[in-house]
Amino acid sequence: MDFTLDDTQSEIAALTAKVLGAGDDPWRALAGAGLLALALPPDLEGDGLGVAEVAQVLTEVGRAAAPVPAYAVLALGVLPVETLGTPAQRAHLLPPVAAGEALLTAALHEQSAPLTAAPAATARAADGRWLLDGVKTAVPYAAEATRILTPVSTPHGTAVFLVDPHADGVTLVPAPTSSGTPECTVRLDGVAVEEADGLAGRDAVAVLRRFALAGALALGDGLLAGALALTVKHVGERTQFGRPLAAFQAVAGQIADVYVAARTVHLAVTSAVWRLASGLDADAELDVAAYWFASRAPEALATCHHLHGGVGVDETYPLHRYSSAVKDLGRALGGAAHRLGRLGERVAGRTSGGVSGCTSN
Repeated sequence: MDFTLDDTQSEIAALTAKVLGAGDDPWRALAGAGLLALALPPDLEGDGLGVAEVAQVLTEVGRAAAPVPAYAVLALGVLPVETLGTPAQRAHLLPPVAAGEALLTAALHEQSAPLTAAPAATARAADGRWLLDGVKTAVPYAAEATRILTPVSTPHGTAVFLVDPHADGVTLVPAPTSSGTPECTVRLDGVAVEEADGLAGRDAVAVLRRFALAGALALGDGLLAGALALTVKHVGERTQFGRPLAAFQAVAGQIADVYVAARTVHLAVTSAVWRLASGLDADAELDVAAYWFASRAPEALATCHHLHGGVGVDETYPLHRYSSAVKDLGRALGGAAHRLGRLGERVAGRTSGGVSGCTSN
């Protein structure tokens, strides 16, 4: 296996970094550069690319800690709709998103069940339509989205429906986040959807979860790398007793620990995304990478704050954007204990259903 970025992926990463560093409206700038249209098919004026290329955008968004809805729109919306949607669904939903004029998101979490594979929310047939009931937690950009991709259990298995967040029967309850990213608990009470609002495929929930995990991990990889770079710069420039902080052995040892954590997460994430993009079974690698991020990233960010001293606790200082985003992302993954439980269940051969565990969702 060769994890080296090809020319296209390298150019995407460089362009994303350049756009985010330009100081303009970053979301409009990403759309104007065509970076939101990478996964759209050519007939919709896209580039026909996939998760590996989208992951480069998300990693650079994380590296800059940019306050944009890239994860929700690209990983939870564009990729699954492009993969599972009908031509009519893609033509209706994706072009406005690529233009930066609309948002998509997904409702993957339920109470004590982050990224659940066995939704407690249900769909029941009635008068030629489906009626959805249940509660979804931690739905990013729910109020701002055009549609929420919503996994449910049906009498025949599981399915994913495209739900209008402002439809009758939908209640949006705003929820606080560390980073300030808009998020809601979504209550569904007999929400009517048509058969045409469903995404194709009996494994639609599994596909959506894979894209969600891959996107979250790509974003997290960038967040950890960006926090490390910011901290390395600080300890290299800040002096004490006439010497840069980096010259002290204790500081060098701590920044080395952060480096090891960042590289470990990067390798695990790169392997998982590579397998998913190659059409291989990536579930185990995604679970491994999710555990490494959930267990190592919070410790690494705490060290970064410590090495910054007093400025590290200033919420106007850039490091705050990284640490708050890492907190939200770790919560979305379910936390380290939950991710370790997932790995334990995988070793025991029981990963088909959602695995409960410790989580703050």
